[in-house]
Amino acid sequence: MKRQILAALSAAALLSTVAGCSSAGPGGAAASAATDPKNLTGSVTVWLMNEAQTTWPELVQQVNDEFAAKYPKVELRLSYQTWTDKIANLDAAIKAGNAPDVVELGNTETMKYILTGALNPVDRTTFENSDSWIKALTDTCTYQDKLYCVPYYAGARVGIFNSQLFQDATGSAEVPRTEDELFAALDKIQAKNKGTAGFSALYLPGPYWYAAMSYVTAYGGAIARFDSAGTWHGTLSDPKSQQGIQHFVDLVKKYNHGDWKVNELNQANVLGRGKAAMLYGNGWEVSVATAAITGDPKLKDTVKLAGMPGPNGKPLPSFIGGSDLAVTAKSQAPALAADWIRMFTSAKSQQMLVDKDTLPNNLNQLAPLRSKPATAAAANAVPDAWFIPMAPGWGAVEKQNVLVNMLNDILKGKSVEDASKAADAQIDQLINNPS
Repeated sequence: MKRQILAALSAAALLSTVAGCSSAGPGGAAASAATDPKNLTGSVTVWLMNEAQTTWPELVQQVNDEFAAKYPKVELRLSYQTWTDKIANLDAAIKAGNAPDVVELGNTETMKYILTGALNPVDRTTFENSDSWIKALTDTCTYQDKLYCVPYYAGARVGIFNSQLFQDATGSAEVPRTEDELFAALDKIQAKNKGTAGFSALYLPGPYWYAAMSYVTAYGGAIARFDSAGTWHGTLSDPKSQQGIQHFVDLVKKYNHGDWKVNELNQANVLGRGKAAMLYGNGWEVSVATAAITGDPKLKDTVKLAGMPGPNGKPLPSFIGGSDLAVTAKSQAPALAADWIRMFTSAKSQQMLVDKDTLPNNLNQLAPLRSKPATAAAANAVPDAWFIPMAPGWGAVEKQNVLVNMLNDILKGKSVEDASKAADAQIDQLINNPS
């Protein structure tokens, strides 16, 4: 959302209690526990992403009504942001000293604002279901044992497949449950489509480090770990991590019959154009594979989601997706802001997400979705999900393509042992220094 729009939000984008930019009155941080909430004054500004407006507006309405009933003299100001503009808007607002009190952050965005001191710590014990929050999602909010945001909803990567190609080659339109059975099915699919140039039964791009690290996690490895001395160090050369890297590389070499150097950004196009039977990605990539320009609309009822079988008879752990909610450090009403988040992430509120097949922030309410056909694939990948190291220099590790270069080197012929040791050495140089 552009800055001039933020200055004068349209009525369609707001609820009845909403207007403008952040300010705070005397009822903000100074309010004590003994103060009657109905006598507090001031304002709370909330920035949510536009999905909240289009997908669960009734949740927003319910929470805002609840907040207004508890704090009738506090003005609630809400604006909806787009992923394209939110970071620039937030950075500008923080610099200008008028940041929102509450902001929704994609979980890969939290680290930047935690490390720059832009977020206010919150007390985990005051939030409902916090004892069963999804660990990987909670990790996105945690730095040096302090919680700087609250898990909102989760997401996960899954298997995306052409059910007709599976049916034609194996007699079943479903993805097998175990990895060995999946490999047997992929071998049949590859043989059945050997006449299609460049066809990949499983399209797994070589530089796809999110997928590679899922296999590392499956074997008990990690990109890096925080040691007792208080520093991060690379652990890709540990035996378990190497085992996962090798597993991933073996799959790329066996099943990817395209260019191994091409990344995953357009992998859904490959599936949509009939050059692959399966890929590992985000659920929204189905819409890309079945769109007129990027794929084939005729595949609308054919391309489906499934849990991705991983090693050792378990689903492949996914990189955790989703969003978090944070109180900004310069908020003049942090207690009120935290209470709005408390209402928005309550069990009652989370149930409204569950009812829309959105993965909640906690395992208790996730449980029913693990057996529901529409959500089972993603819901079963979440409990063992992983996240990038919450380390000061992680941004530099990504910027310098340490993981991508390691994978490319291995696919060019370098051994997993040598490539992972080199990657660890580079990670050790970068990961403890603020990016």
